[in-house]
Amino acid sequence: MEAKRSYSLTNKQARQFLLLKQGLLGDYRFIGEEGVCDYIRQAGCIQFDPIDVCGKNADLVLQSRVKGFTKEMLYQLLYKDRRLIDYFDKNMSIFSVDDWKYFSRHREHYAKATRSREVVDSVADDIINFIKAKGFASSKDIPLKNKVDWSWSPTTLSRAALETLYFRGDLILHHKKGTIKYYARAKECIAPEILNAPDPNTTTEQLLDWWILRRIGAVGLLWDKPSDALLGIDGLKAQGRSNTFKRLYNDGKLIRVEIEGIKEAFYCLVQDKNLLGMVLENREFYKRTELLAPLDNFLWDRRLIAKIFGFEYKWEIYTPIAQRKFGYYVLPILHGEGLIGRIEVINNKKEKSLVVKNLWLEAGAEDVSHYMADFHTCLDRFKSFNDCDRIIIECDSLRV
Repeated sequence: MEAKRSYSLTNKQARQFLLLKQGLLGDYRFIGEEGVCDYIRQAGCIQFDPIDVCGKNADLVLQSRVKGFTKEMLYQLLYKDRRLIDYFDKNMSIFSVDDWKYFSRHREHYAKATRSREVVDSVADDIINFIKAKGFASSKDIPLKNKVDWSWSPTTLSRAALETLYFRGDLILHHKKGTIKYYARAKECIAPEILNAPDPNTTTEQLLDWWILRRIGAVGLLWDKPSDALLGIDGLKAQGRSNTFKRLYNDGKLIRVEIEGIKEAFYCLVQDKNLLGMVLENREFYKRTELLAPLDNFLWDRRLIAKIFGFEYKWEIYTPIAQRKFGYYVLPILHGEGLIGRIEVINNKKEKSLVVKNLWLEAGAEDVSHYMADFHTCLDRFKSFNDCDRIIIECDSLRV
């Protein structure tokens, strides 16, 4: 019997599907270090951003999904256990080291096309030998301070060379200390069977198939439309995207999903058919209250979120102050199956205080009586996540 290829969902069922896929509804299903690896394996990657107002983006993604998560867990998995790695996928990302083989074309591209290539090539062997002797090094450790042309503006040759060798896969990040990156030779940190594995995608078509499936799995549902969820997929244009969605559907790797009130069709992975079955049973799931990361996988396609959840979110960190509607670093608030508002929270590390600066609730969420206890429990978890001793509330709506 041919497997069912198309499903129709109510808006509530679509919300439940996405949230269950993300591990944001019902009991926590990602737990501890293994939970971190399991979620990242499911998502493909999580975005890294160095700004730390109340946790860095990758940490914020994981704290909302992984029971017992601490920032030290991610550091351990990246720089001690080497089960995860920093590299480029959807912009700068963190993904399983087992996925190294899928990015060989990235590395080959950077071997041929980087700025200041000739001058970098002239010092590359010396830098690799320097790192071989020392174990690891940052740009400050390498005495090549002459300026060369680089991405945004001229930079030191030491930085340009280290980053180029990192892009090429000769070096990886050994560890970070604050914002300082220390590099080591890839061959000393990645097992040979992973480092030298051949690229499983031998054609461009296979690569696009793999990447689109990866991004659909990262969000849960995607549509055949331009989307920030598809950033980082090299050379992807509208026709290629449409052809890939059609091919994957025809090959039985995608399920078509229609949602009440939305004319566009969506697609999910065929592996998520069981989740569709769960939401179609009209079950009620345990409702959690979570603070979400600004670059959360769940929010990668913000037009999709606006359509399904009626919630419009923009990360205003790069918006001029006078044009900001909310604030510099504002987190969406999830309660149950809805996005009920956004919050501005600051980790005052000097005083070990979590400061709640502002709270903006969505229309219809102003009656806080039925979820305020859950929200304060969420804040208390967030306090512990940020290693704070107390919560300071500076907005009147939370003084209850």
